[in-house]
Amino acid sequence: MLIGINIEKDSIKMNEKDISQRTFKELELKEKDIEEFLRINIGTVFVDEDLLVVGHQVTDSQNGRSDLVAVDSHGNLVLIEIKRDKDDSLSRKEPLELQAIRYAASLAMIKTPDELVDKIYQHYIQKFEKNSDSELTSNEKAKRNLDSFLKSFNAKSTFNQKQRIVLIASSFDEYTLSAVSWLISNNVDISCYSLEPIQIENDYFLEVTKKLPPLKLEDYYTNVKSKSNNKKEKIKSEVTRTTLPTMSKLFEWGIIKENDEIRIKDSENSTATVVDSKKVSFKGAKLKYNEWGQKIKGWSSINIYAWSILVKENKTLDDLRREKMESVEESS
Repeated sequence: MLIGINIEKDSIKMNEKDISQRTFKELELKEKDIEEFLRINIGTVFVDEDLLVVGHQVTDSQNGRSDLVAVDSHGNLVLIEIKRDKDDSLSRKEPLELQAIRYAASLAMIKTPDELVDKIYQHYIQKFEKNSDSELTSNEKAKRNLDSFLKSFNAKSTFNQKQRIVLIASSFDEYTLSAVSWLISNNVDISCYSLEPIQIENDYFLEVTKKLPPLKLEDYYTNVKSKSNNKKEKIKSEVTRTTLPTMSKLFEWGIIKENDEIRIKDSENSTATVVDSKKVSFKGAKLKYNEWGQKIKGWSSINIYAWSILVKENKTLDDLRREKMESVEESS
């Protein structure tokens, strides 16, 4: 629930702006519209993940069509199935989660990166990047992109050893959530994300929520400091994205400032100048941090904190924010 408020000096007051939760159906948007938005802006959901989208409307041997296929930083193939609203899922003959499992099973048959290129990725390149200036064929460009992505994470040896399933809708019916919960409890890597349209007067927003799997209570715990031979051991905890400081906080802390130079790790000619907490300047254009990172690496989604290096410190933003969190914890 969103509540409109005005912040005044030493007070909070209600804001009378009209805020309403909408559905894609009410807004006359079709499933293909959501699919195309996510294809271009997959980082909307996968904020802190590195992904390369390699397939769109991929047809299996039974003529079933999966919406999007991506590769993650472990070399896993990620099946992304999109439904507009829960009513769309209920009206289908085959439950959404069973459909996704069937599609994921077909992806499990892909054994090598070259096979992924030949069967899926080169067709994606041909469809969406055919007007690029590259002199490479679609097959050659797909091989180069995929090889570069897998090499960045040393993921060639682990390519497609596991498949992941991601279901996306504005809302889910209780049967789908129940079935997905059972699959998760039986070690199937499947998750549900809701993308809910919110209207505030004449403006529209998407509220992104990870429905499943739920966080464990342990995910909220802080670490107990560990000491060995009077030297503190640095602990890099598994912290959820909601607890890690964002770029705005890094600015507030003074870790990163206007006109600082940052670059993308392992990428030449990637240096950009910090504009503010939202954008950098790169080759005369102002880009959002993720847009800049995606442009440099050629990926569909990038964990910008893990890949951005603050030039003056020669450390990633992720390392710097974790060091700051550790120092704050020590002083408290």
